[in-house]
Parts: sequence; C-alpha cells; structure tokens
Amino acid sequence: MTALLHLDSSASTTHHSTSRQLTQLFANTWQKLHGTTHYRYRDLAANPTPLITSAYCALGIRVERHGVIPLDTVDTLVTGQAEQGEWDRTRPLINEILAADTVLLGAPMYNFSVSSALKAWIDRISFPGAFIEPNTGEKRLRDTTTIVVCARGGSYEPGDPREGFDFQAPYLRKYLTNLGIAENNLTFVNADLTRSADIPGLAPFRQRAADSLAAARDTMLELATRTRTAPAATH
Repeated sequence: MTALLHLDSSASTTHHSTSRQLTQLFANTWQKLHGTTHYRYRDLAANPTPLITSAYCALGIRVERHGVIPLDTVDTLVTGQAEQGEWDRTRPLINEILAADTVLLGAPMYNFSVSSALKAWIDRISFPGAFIEPNTGEKRLRDTTTIVVCARGGSYEPGDPREGFDFQAPYLRKYLTNLGIAENNLTFVNADLTRSADIPGLAPFRQRAADSLAAARDTMLELATRTRTAPAATH
C-alpha cells in the first residue's frame, strides 16, 4: 500500500492556476498506478483551515510543559470546550500527514511568500511534539516523500534581478525539514514566469516561461511514476 496526501493552496481555479495544474498532473498519474483508495485531497483555499486561536496556543503551551507526549494523551490536558474544539480541528490534519507516504503540496507564490491559506494550515499542524516519537525522539516524517510545487509569476533564480525576493521556497524548505522531513526526501519543482502571457512587461520571457513549465511537467510525471510503494511506517 502507498498513500498520497494532495494539498492545493492557490486561490485561483485549475484553469488559471499553474500549481493546481501541476499537482493534478502528478495526482492523476499516481492514481493510474496506485488507485484511489489511499488518495486524500484537501483544497486549502476552497476549504480554509481555521486560524489558530488563543485556546490553541494555551493548549500547545500546556502540552510543551509535559515534553513530547503521545497524541492520544493530549485530550487529558485539554481545559474547556474552546481548547477541545481547537484540538478536534487539529488532530485530523496531523493524522492525514502521518498516514501519507507521499505529500504533494501546491504552493503558489503570493507577495514573495506563501498564500494565507497555506500558512493557516502550517500554523495548525505545527502542534508541539506532533511529529516526534515520544519514546525515541525520532522524527515521524523522516521517511515521508514530499513534493512541493512552487509556481511564481516572475523569476527568482540566481542572477535574476529579484533573486533575493524569494521567501517562498527557502521558507518552505526550512519549515518542512524542521518538521522532520529528510532533505533527501524533499523535492521542489518550480514553474517560473507564469504571468508572462498576461503582463506586458514579462512578454519577452514567454519562451523561458514555456520552457520552465515544460520542465516542471516532465519532472512531475517522472516523480509520480517512481514514488515508493513500500508499506507506510507505523505511526
């Protein structure tokens, strides 16, 4: 059995969203190989993750004071309905990640960083100790294959005028590896200059944009056909 968690965070529809088109290409190819039984999809823009509240923070701080504890014991530290509601909204999202062999994340660049929809999901799943084995201290996502699709209207490659404006991919790389995903299991696929067709100033770069998209599509197809099929780790 192999399991895929597919997440999109673009506010645009698939017709207008490069990140959605690329993640869909991967997902469709993956499902042809593995079926749909263990495929899970979450649209973070259409069904936003609720923002964390003071009750979430209070519960998280209380849990941290006890060190890394099993997720099943968090309920014993809950105080009041507000905290229980926050945990009830959080635990299913954590479970989805832990159940996946592969996480596919569509992450368009918004204002040089990630979308608010993606950030809300990140804030909620980042519950203290959720991805650490209580008994061993090992990272529970160490074997999880993670593919991040970064779509950007401009270009932020080395040597480009806005090279230093990229707070999208570097942020996600640091966040995901800190969460416990091994660097060798983490792949970024970039599609650059996606706005070259409709922004006059980017018109001279349309061929470069087409080449970037073609390379991204080839990479997604290749990745979808070689995702591992070993049984998921027991979490």
